[in-house]
Amino acid sequence: MQEFHERPEEDEDEEELYEHYRFRAEKGQKPLRVDKYLMNFIENASRNKIQQAAKAGNIWVNEEPVKQNYKVKTNDIVKVVLSYPPKENQIIPQNIPVNIMYEDESLLLVNKEAGMVVHPGHGNYSGTLVNALKYHFDHLPSIQSELERPGLVHRLDKDTSGLLVIAKTEYAMDYLAKQFFERTTRRKYIALVWGNVESDEGTVKGNIGRNPSNRMQMAVLEEPEGKHAITHYKVLERFGYVTLVECRLETGRTHQIRVHMKHIGHTLFNDERYGGNQILKGTTFNKYKQFVQNCFETCPRQALHAKTLGFQHPVTKEEMKFNSEIPSDMQNLIEKWRGYAQSAIEA
Repeated sequence: MQEFHERPEEDEDEEELYEHYRFRAEKGQKPLRVDKYLMNFIENASRNKIQQAAKAGNIWVNEEPVKQNYKVKTNDIVKVVLSYPPKENQIIPQNIPVNIMYEDESLLLVNKEAGMVVHPGHGNYSGTLVNALKYHFDHLPSIQSELERPGLVHRLDKDTSGLLVIAKTEYAMDYLAKQFFERTTRRKYIALVWGNVESDEGTVKGNIGRNPSNRMQMAVLEEPEGKHAITHYKVLERFGYVTLVECRLETGRTHQIRVHMKHIGHTLFNDERYGGNQILKGTTFNKYKQFVQNCFETCPRQALHAKTLGFQHPVTKEEMKFNSEIPSDMQNLIEKWRGYAQSAIEA
């Protein structure tokens, strides 16, 4: 099933980047284009390859991606980061607790906590779910050329909580990957978004790709740019200035729910990367501002939870469906807004 051995792409995952080179510009460094600067240090690197890397967002200076004409100066930290690890990079097994909801000989289902990175990447080389899996399970399979991700069929963003299925055999890996590839899995998320969503139900269609004006974000792009993406949503509860919605994925693109909801004017609550950690709806009263700040502290991450996951078992062919409870931080956040909305009605 070679055609399914693609890089696993999940809707809410941070793009993983691995540091391959790091240089500090020495004292007295005269301003020099970063592409020329790197050619002096990286063996067998052509200027064209370095320029292509810069266009792809792989050349960073002082923790920010730069263009090839950036002028390096004294004390600048210049890095080359890529989507795959250096060959010498090895996953260190770590005894980290994992919340396993189901397990058999073929697979296990993990309920990931918010704050846990799924696999090693730029700035997160330890303490990840993969480090934990490496400790708890021997010989988990990996997608070909993705050996740093044992057992992973799909992914979740660091600050998104919820369900992940992990393959324990090569056959299960192929069979589950095929279902994600063919979009036959069933995935539902719960999200709290800014604003009063007008329609009770709706569908967002829009190609998703790297935001050309902000390389740290994804965005909806005009065809043929980006990758085809479809998100279905349904309103669960309205709280006036925010809305609780259920999102069902038809495709699985990086940051899909976050990007699609922002695209229709309803950024996820407290989604720092996409501006949801600012007051986007409401009043100018100090009391309201304090209430929202308390909400940010109650749920210090984007309010997004992967609640439901369904798929066909690779061996028994049984249709399996799992549900997870909304975690306490997000549940407390919802209760706060529910109380606020009720008090507003009574007033």
